Amino acid sequence: MQTHFSPAQLADPQVAETDRILRACVHCGFCTATCPTYLLTGDELDGPRGRIYLAKDMLEKDRPADATTVKHLDRCLTCLACMTTCPSGVHYMHLVDHARQHIERTYRRPLTDRVLRSMLAFVLPHTGRFRLALRAAALARPFRGLFPKRMQSLLDTARVVRTSRSQETPGSVAHAQKGRIKRVALLPGCVQPALRPEINEAAIRLLNRYGVEVVIAQGTGCCGALVHHLGREHQAAAQAKADIDAWIREIESHGLDAITVTASGCGTMLKDYGFIFRTDAEYAAKAQHVSALARDISEVLAQVLSESKVTAPASLRVAYHSACSLQHGQKLHGLAPDLLRKAGFTVLDIPESHICCGSAGTYSMLQPEMSTQLRDRKARNIESVRPDVIATGNIGCITQIAQATTIPIVHTIELLDWASGGPRPANLL
Repeated sequence: MQTHFSPAQLADPQVAETDRILRACVHCGFCTATCPTYLLTGDELDGPRGRIYLAKDMLEKDRPADATTVKHLDRCLTCLACMTTCPSGVHYMHLVDHARQHIERTYRRPLTDRVLRSMLAFVLPHTGRFRLALRAAALARPFRGLFPKRMQSLLDTARVVRTSRSQETPGSVAHAQKGRIKRVALLPGCVQPALRPEINEAAIRLLNRYGVEVVIAQGTGCCGALVHHLGREHQAAAQAKADIDAWIREIESHGLDAITVTASGCGTMLKDYGFIFRTDAEYAAKAQHVSALARDISEVLAQVLSESKVTAPASLRVAYHSACSLQHGQKLHGLAPDLLRKAGFTVLDIPESHICCGSAGTYSMLQPEMSTQLRDRKARNIESVRPDVIATGNIGCITQIAQATTIPIVHTIELLDWASGGPRPANLL
């Protein structure tokens, strides 16, 4: 794709990167075939190629965002299926990040949008605030019809979760049950400890069982992804830097073999820290170090369990839903289902497994109509293979899919923990 950024614009490293990304695009359109929103609407502007043109025109002319550009970029899930499909290696994720930051700086949204986005940015990155919001939503749910449609999705979320507190706290260390072979830091996350604290608890038990010491470093919490995808770069950077500082302190004091994550959306963000802070003189090297150590929990387990025999305690048919952030963002599509198969579970392939479930962080609350269509489509595809249980590696997918099916859904780590001596997952009781 030909571009026309001025020399002055190209002096900005972010613009220079955007120029490189745009020039890699050859207009082939392969990306439209795997784009969930294009699949729903058939509108070129709701596909990656159309959004690339919109972003190019806005950024190249350095003009304020207009309503059409905002509408179609807001509809993007950032599922990154287009990047898996693209034969030219167009890094769509970094392009759309730049476009959203520009929108946040130059476009004045309607008041209701501004209020909702500000509320999400204030509540979601903080576990305590989110837990209170869920309790308030549960009380308000009988009056669901009185709320705006985009608020109703939060009330629906409260229907499928049990708020509880994790037994693990920042600064805690869970020691290996036998000779230590690794020491890892576990990202506690923000919404997950409120929605499903049992996920991190299962991860810690399983890692400890096989000789991995787990620390939750003091000062770690939200990775910044939720607000990053809202275009709020300064808030995202502040949250990311707090995590980076905490892990660097841990590395310097006791050492770490990995920084592991049980929410794949967060893992994709951590692995991108090196790029995000590449021009920050103070944080570039530290961020790159953290990104180099970042591992999805399935990556750590693939090493730890390689020589161990794990046996499924029950003959279960497991529909494995590969979260977009895992299969497209981190290119780890086959790792978790392989672990489940080796543990003795029967893993079923889901039709249209490359299509997003519609969760995508705050997307389900900001774009409820499209999100619901994708959620229901995903649930129908899962139910078509008649599984006993659904497994996935991302808390957003768990919460989203649970609203559309009665089939139990758990994190992959809960099944593997159960298969190696841990408790039966609560959702299967």
